[in-house]
Amino acid sequence: MRQNRPRYGETTVEESYRRTRQHLTRGAIALGCVMVSGVCWYHFVEGWSWLDSVYMAVITLSTVGFGETNPLSPRGRLFTILLIMTGVGVIAYILNNLTEAIVQGHFQAGFRSLKRRRFMESMQGHYIICGLGRTGRQVATEFFAENIPFVVVDSEDSAVQRAQQLGYITLQGDATQDQVLLQAGVERARCLVAALPSDAENLYIVLSAKTLSPDIRTIARASSEEAILKLQRGGADVVVSPYITGGKRMAAAALRPQVVDFLDGILTGAERTVYVEEFLLLPESCPIIGKTLAEAQLGRQSGALILAIRRNGGVLIFAPSADTRLYPGDMVISMGNVDQLRLLSQIISPIVR
Repeated sequence: MRQNRPRYGETTVEESYRRTRQHLTRGAIALGCVMVSGVCWYHFVEGWSWLDSVYMAVITLSTVGFGETNPLSPRGRLFTILLIMTGVGVIAYILNNLTEAIVQGHFQAGFRSLKRRRFMESMQGHYIICGLGRTGRQVATEFFAENIPFVVVDSEDSAVQRAQQLGYITLQGDATQDQVLLQAGVERARCLVAALPSDAENLYIVLSAKTLSPDIRTIARASSEEAILKLQRGGADVVVSPYITGGKRMAAAALRPQVVDFLDGILTGAERTVYVEEFLLLPESCPIIGKTLAEAQLGRQSGALILAIRRNGGVLIFAPSADTRLYPGDMVISMGNVDQLRLLSQIISPIVR
């Protein structure tokens, strides 16, 4: 069981910052009430002018030791004693909370947390990683290496602190709650990765994400074959079992080691020189729709290699010929270096100036 989950996805840092602000606000209000009480007493009861009343209230609460502005009646002196005791108590309360916030870093941490939250609210087309366990950490490492915008959601303090030390945008909370997913920007996100160790929680996350954003792509971790079927029925676009995938990769590494090394070199890692990328052909921004590959001259203009084309209906055309025609919604899968793929992207979706 996970303990001490923050309510509604708030981080403990934000809760501490919010509590500190509340305490300081209450202290400021109390000090203001004490000040107003003193001014009103000296003006209406003692019969002093407003200026003398304000001056007397200030020097009394500040305990600077100045003498009385005007002679005080016995009851006025009793009130002044009460005013001093109350004011000193309120000021001590404010200073105590202010010192605690400065020493423990609540203000600095709160400002950083609010800055991250504002940045998170401005993100568009980002990725959400739910769970920073062994699987989630590897996904985050690959995203970070490719400079992909993403948000990490986890309820554990240690996981969130680790993610922040690595420079990740984080949100502490229970990813199975709709409010937390909304704070992570699920309605604006491109893809969600459910990487919690519990299959039930991953299923719940997928169901919630699909309800809040039906078009979001969801990828879920599964521990068993039964969980794979349930997650697929729950709406997950891709379900990955680390055990099944790991076993397949080990077998492939044993039988075809050079092929596995080559694929690893172009699919993952921060030191790659060759990349495999996919490009979606959208009718409103793609000038090559309706042309054949020979007419579009994608390979000749960019230098990238066109590996395959996936039709809108799911049909995959591997090693397409020059006569293959391009249609709206096609996914062009190509391989090349950074400059070649950037040039190909400009050909497929040129910037209209």
